[in-house]
Amino acid sequence: MPRYVYDFIEGDRNRADLLGGKGANLAEMTRLGLPVPPGFTVTTDACRAYLATGTPPDGLYEEINAHLREVEARLGRRLGDPGDPLLLAVRSGGRYSMPGMMETILDIGLNDATVAGLAAHAGDERFAWDSYRRLIQMFGRTVHGVPAEEFEHELAAVRATAGPGGPSAGQLRDLVDTYKKIFARHVGHDFPQAPHEQLFLAVRAVFSSWRSERARVYRRQERIPDDLGTAVTVMAMVFGNLGPDSGTGVAFTRDPATGVPGVYGDYLTDAQGEDVVAGIRNTVPLTELARLDPTSYHRLRQIMATLERHYRDLCDVEFTIERGRLWMLQTRVGKRTAAAAFVIAAQLAEEGVITADEALTRVTGAQLAQLMFPAFDAAAAPEPLAVGVGASPGAAVGRVVFDSAAAAAADGPVILVRPETNPDDLPGMIAAAGVLTSRGGKTSHAAVVARGMGRTCVCGADALRIDGERGEFTVGDRVVRAGDLISIDGATGRVWLGEVPVQPSPVARYLAGELRPESDPLTAAVHRLLAHADAVRTLGVRANADTPDDARRARRLGAAGIGLCRTEHMFLGERRELVERLILADGPAETAAALDALLPLQRADFVGLLAAMDGLPVTVRLLDPPLHEFLPPLAELTARVAAARARGADPGRDATLLAAVRRMHEANPMLGLRGVRLGLVVPGLFAMQVRALAEAAAQRAHAGGDPRPEIMVPLVGDVRELVAVADEARRVLAEVDGAPEIPIGTMVETPRAALTAGEIAVEARFFSLGTNDLTQTTWAFSRDDVEGSFFPAYLARGIFPVSPFESLDVTGVGRLVQLAVAEGRAARPELTVGVCGEHGGDPDSIAFFAAAGLDYVSCSPYRLPVARLAAGRAAVEAGTDSSDSR
Repeated sequence: MPRYVYDFIEGDRNRADLLGGKGANLAEMTRLGLPVPPGFTVTTDACRAYLATGTPPDGLYEEINAHLREVEARLGRRLGDPGDPLLLAVRSGGRYSMPGMMETILDIGLNDATVAGLAAHAGDERFAWDSYRRLIQMFGRTVHGVPAEEFEHELAAVRATAGPGGPSAGQLRDLVDTYKKIFARHVGHDFPQAPHEQLFLAVRAVFSSWRSERARVYRRQERIPDDLGTAVTVMAMVFGNLGPDSGTGVAFTRDPATGVPGVYGDYLTDAQGEDVVAGIRNTVPLTELARLDPTSYHRLRQIMATLERHYRDLCDVEFTIERGRLWMLQTRVGKRTAAAAFVIAAQLAEEGVITADEALTRVTGAQLAQLMFPAFDAAAAPEPLAVGVGASPGAAVGRVVFDSAAAAAADGPVILVRPETNPDDLPGMIAAAGVLTSRGGKTSHAAVVARGMGRTCVCGADALRIDGERGEFTVGDRVVRAGDLISIDGATGRVWLGEVPVQPSPVARYLAGELRPESDPLTAAVHRLLAHADAVRTLGVRANADTPDDARRARRLGAAGIGLCRTEHMFLGERRELVERLILADGPAETAAALDALLPLQRADFVGLLAAMDGLPVTVRLLDPPLHEFLPPLAELTARVAAARARGADPGRDATLLAAVRRMHEANPMLGLRGVRLGLVVPGLFAMQVRALAEAAAQRAHAGGDPRPEIMVPLVGDVRELVAVADEARRVLAEVDGAPEIPIGTMVETPRAALTAGEIAVEARFFSLGTNDLTQTTWAFSRDDVEGSFFPAYLARGIFPVSPFESLDVTGVGRLVQLAVAEGRAARPELTVGVCGEHGGDPDSIAFFAAAGLDYVSCSPYRLPVARLAAGRAAVEAGTDSSDSR
C-alpha cells in the first residue's frame, strides 16, 4: 500500500515535494540534532488523494495512529491522558511557502477532562484554560467555518474587564463555556471531546484549506501550481504562554528588508506562535531576548548560524521558549525584498558560500525592475504623520481604504489601512499600492506577504487609532478618512498625509551612469550581478528605440544595438501634413513630390540613430500601420464637416480628408492594408525609406563612422511579398554610392509566416519575431479590446495564469516560435533570429527564447537591465558555457 506518513527523523530537505517545505525542513533540523519537538508529516500524496475523492485514502488514520504512538512513547505522554496529556499542533505546509494562506490548529487534545490535567502538570490553571479557548476558537473557525468575529467579540469583552495581568483563570473558564455555546449554535453539536477525532478532523481541514479562495488567489498571484496539494505536520505542542520565562518569536539570519547581516526578528513573552505572525500584539525586537533570557538568546544565535551555513542562504525560523528551554518549530529559506535579494546574493558570493552563478539564480528580473522605481525624497518631505516599522520597502501613494473589498474595487492607487491583516485580506493586498497596519512587526502577516509580493508595507504604526466601521483613523487630533491621500515609505516606516515628492532610485541612477557602483551595498550588488550576467549570457540584448535620445539612453543601459526602430513614430507631429499630402496625392507626380519632401527628414532621423549606435546593428522596420492612422479620426472629421455645412461654410480640406478616411476605412485595420501590403500598394513608399537609410549610412561612413543598418519588412506572410520588396530595395541600394551592405530581413508575426519560415528564410537574412502580433493572430485576440473586457475574468478563473501579452504563451505561440527558428535555420543555417515584441523584456519569456536558440531579444530601453539579468540567469540555468554575449 502507498505510504502516507513519515516521522521527522525519516525525511530531509530534499523531499519537499512529498513532505512540503515545512515538513522537509523540520526533518532536516531533526537530522542536524537541533531541538525540534517530536512529530510526523502527512504527505502531499495523501492530500491529493483526499482532494480527488473527498475522503482520506485507505489506511491513513491507521498510519497516523502508529506514528502518534511513537511520539507518545518518546515523550512519555499520551494524547487524551487526563493526568498528563500530550497536546498536538497541526499545521499546513506546501511545497512552496504560502504564509498565512492555509490552516493551523494548536492545542489538539484538550477537552473537559484533559484541561484539568494540563493545569495540574503545568501548575498554571490560567494557562490551561487559555489554551483550551484557543483550541475551540481555531478548531471552530478552521474545521467548521464558525465566524471568527464571534469568538473575537467575546474575547475582547473579557479582556476589557480583566485586570492588569489579563483575564483570570475563572474568566477564561467562563469564556470556554461561551465559546462552546457559539460552537454548538453554528455547528449543531457540541465541541468534540475525543482527542483523536479532533486530530483527524484537523488534518482533513488542513487538506481542504488548499482549495480555500484565499489560497487560490495567493497561488495565482505567485504562479504556484494548483495541483501540488499541501502536507500536514503534526508536532508535539510546546508552550510559549507559560509565563514570563516563556515566549515565542520569529527570527532572520539577515535583515529581510535590506539584506544586512545582524540580529533581526520579533519576540513576544507569554505567547503562542500565532500571536506573533497575527500581529495582534506589538512585539519587542529580538535583541530584547538577550536581556530577558540570555541563555536561550545565545543558543538561538548559534542555531541560526548553523542553519545559514547549512542552507547557504537567508533563513527565517520560528521558535518557542518553554520555561527557559528553546524549541525550533520551523525554518525555511526566508522571503525577502528585492533589495535584500541582491545584497544577500552578492554577499554570499563574496563570502565564498555560493558561486557567482548561484548568486545570479537567486535574483530575478522582476526584482531588478522593482529596484528601478522612484523613492520618496526625504529632504522634501514634511514631518511624518506617524512612524511604524518599515516592513517592505517602496514608495507608495494612494487613497485610504479600510477593507479588502474597497481596495479591490478601487479605480486608482490605494493604501489598505488595517489594525492588522489576515489571510482574508489577500485580494486587497494584491490590489493596493501599499499596506499600513497599526499593529505587528517585520514578521507579521502583513509584512511577510507584502515582501513576497513586492508591495510596500509599514507595520506597527501604533499611533494610529483605526475605526474601520466609521471609515477613518486618527493620530492625536488629526483625522484621516477613507479617500484621503497618504504616502507610506516601506523602508523608513514613515507615514505622511498627502503626496510626498519622489526621486530616482539609487539603482536607476547607477544604471544611468550617474552613480558609481560602490555608492552603497545595493548598487554594488546590482553591479556585481549584472556584470556576471553579461559575462555568461549567450543571448544578446538590443533596444526598441526610435529617436537618437532613446538610442543613447539604451546604449548607456547596455544595449547591443537597436532591434526595432519603428519608423511610423517619425511620421507624427508636424510631419502629419506631409503624410496627408502623400495620401491625398492625385497621380504619380504628386505622390513623388510628397515622398521627395519626406526623404530628407527621414534621412536625418536615420543619421542621428546610426551615430548614436555607431558600430552596433540598427534594425529599421519599414512603415507598418495603416496609412489612415495618420489622418484625423473619422468621427472627428465627420463632426467638423457637418458643423461647417450647418453654418453654411465650405468645409474645404476637411471634406477632402473625410473622403480619404472613408475610402481607406477598414473594419479591422490590423488585418488590413498595412505592413508589407502598404509597401506594395503605395508606389515608392518603401523605396523612399530604403533610400533615406542608405544615404544616412553612406553619410555616416564617409564621416568615419561604422554604421550597421538592417532593413526589416513587416507583416510578411508569403515569401513572394518579401521578394517583391527586397528586389526594389536592392535596386535602390545599388544607386546610393558609399552605402555599406545592408541586410534585408523580415518580421515573423503571423502564424503563416512561422509555418512557412523555411521558404521565407531563403530570401531573408534575418528574422525578428513580432510576438505582439503573433500572439494576437494566433489567439484571434484584439489586444486593444480583450485586455479590458474578458481578460480579468480569465485570470480570475485561472484560464490564464498571466496575460499572454505579458508573458509568452509557450504552449501555442511558443511552438510557432520554435518552428520558425528550426525551419528558418534549416534553410539558412547562418540566419539571425531575434524577438522585438513586448515579450523581449519579460524574464520568463526570455528564458524560453534562450532555450529556443534565439540570438537576441529587443525591448524598451528601461527594460534593458532586466533583460540582461534574465538572459544571464537563463544561461546559468541551462548550463550553457560563458562565451560571446553578443
